Amino acid sequence: MKRSFAFILITALTLCVSQVCQGEAKKNVEANKLAREGAEKAKSQEWDKAVELLRKASAMDHKYADELAAVYQQRGYAAATNQQFQDAINDYSEAAKLTPQDVRIYEQRAAVEMKIQDYDKALADYAEVIKLKPNEARYYNYRAYIYELRNDLKNSMADTEKVLKMDPNNQDAKARKQRIEQKIAENTPLTPPPGAVTSPKTSPQGKKKP
Repeated sequence: MKRSFAFILITALTLCVSQVCQGEAKKNVEANKLAREGAEKAKSQEWDKAVELLRKASAMDHKYADELAAVYQQRGYAAATNQQFQDAINDYSEAAKLTPQDVRIYEQRAAVEMKIQDYDKALADYAEVIKLKPNEARYYNYRAYIYELRNDLKNSMADTEKVLKMDPNNQDAKARKQRIEQKIAENTPLTPPPGAVTSPKTSPQGKKKP
């Protein structure tokens, strides 16, 4: 009796696993089909349809998340080219959720944020880029440029010094350092040397005698 029950249980589990595998196989076939269709739509620059198809494919099989992120980036670039800046930012943000380690997404979003002068968000994106690629001088250079635009001379100089430490012959960084030093010198009030004689204050006129 026990053997019979065990045989029935094993048979049922095997059948169940088989059905699950068949279901997964069917889902993968459908995901592949949707992904192929999405790729074709992307080639013809039908971005909305490509996003829709690849979003469905990614929901069925997460391996298509990279393809979906790439299409979001492409649609974002097209939107930015057409000066639809907020739409572009939204697409880059969706791409960043799918592939958060891709530094290009943050760079592209920062470029759009610069166009609408949203410097705080552009700085945040470059902070993320630098976190992912801390040894790339050009990212510090870009961030130093944004700091300079905001007249944040201290942070701009700090990033400029980092660039010059990594790349001593970087011409952009050299020129920026010179500009910042000149601005700091212009904004620094002159102080008299120790022991210098200052002009006496004019004494108030005495009261006239009656």
